[in-house]
Amino acid sequence: MEVVAQTLQKCPSSIRKKIMATEFKDIFLETIPVLQWAQHAREDEYQRLRRYTGAHGWKEVSWDVLKASLSLLNTSANGFLFDTHIQGPGAPAPCIRCAVVGNGGILNGSRMGRTIDAHDYVFRVNGAITAGFEKDVGNRTSFYVFSTNTMMNSMNSYAAEGFQHPPQTPETRYVFLPDHDRDYLLLWAAVTHQRVDRGRDKGAWPQKYFGQDLLAEKFKMLHPDFVRYLRNRFLWANILATPWWALYRPSTGAVMLLAAIHTCDEVSAFGFLTPDYQAYSDHYFDRTRKRVQFFTNHDLKKEMKLWQRLQRSGLLSLYTGKEGT
Repeated sequence: MEVVAQTLQKCPSSIRKKIMATEFKDIFLETIPVLQWAQHAREDEYQRLRRYTGAHGWKEVSWDVLKASLSLLNTSANGFLFDTHIQGPGAPAPCIRCAVVGNGGILNGSRMGRTIDAHDYVFRVNGAITAGFEKDVGNRTSFYVFSTNTMMNSMNSYAAEGFQHPPQTPETRYVFLPDHDRDYLLLWAAVTHQRVDRGRDKGAWPQKYFGQDLLAEKFKMLHPDFVRYLRNRFLWANILATPWWALYRPSTGAVMLLAAIHTCDEVSAFGFLTPDYQAYSDHYFDRTRKRVQFFTNHDLKKEMKLWQRLQRSGLLSLYTGKEGT
């Protein structure tokens, strides 16, 4: 697991210091890799991980595509989430405080924007619309977490609401949650400044999605072992005992929040599902009220219960409405 060692001695409230006294002590693995990068582009790793499908492995990715893409992630910034704390000038912050922002309707009218932006890092996902909603959701984006599939779907679904592309700021880093070869192909195209050269997105310009400043340091990629670990230890669901087991994985928002739990010292979550979800529209940016949607490939109610358990354990501060967090 990625650990920013400099902060652990200085941050008494660190999640990693508290977790062994909670119900998660036997679930949490400190050594699990959060990110994959050039050092993982090995044939022995490929043979091991090609047994697993989707976001849990490399079965849908050829060795040539995998090697060409991962080999480009060859800076220390690609191996650590918080490259600025490791490489930047000055001493690291005593505690790394992260705000993880979902898109739930609970944030509409919340006036939490200033609180969100005051964190060291801000994570966002899917249709991460901030323009016009700054008072409720803030405007900073340190990490945009996505699969190519969820990003494309969000641009198609929320274009009318203003989501034309992911956030593009000097601060923003792009964190792939890869679930087949189109993620590795888009990564290769972005870092080499070329169009996607094959597959479903052939001909696409990465600059459309990520802007013109396409440095390798701006891209990170979650490790399949980490996603499989989250599924098996934190979010095991009944569907895994059925013929439809291969469809299931944690939602992109859940992976984002749990990645923060595994790397930040303190985590606050905003816009995630709470027990009174029926009182809110599906998204904070909805123009008309929409019911929360549930899908077969995710278990959002199980995820909701996990957020409550993490909050009760003191490992997460969860925004639950205007009355408090």
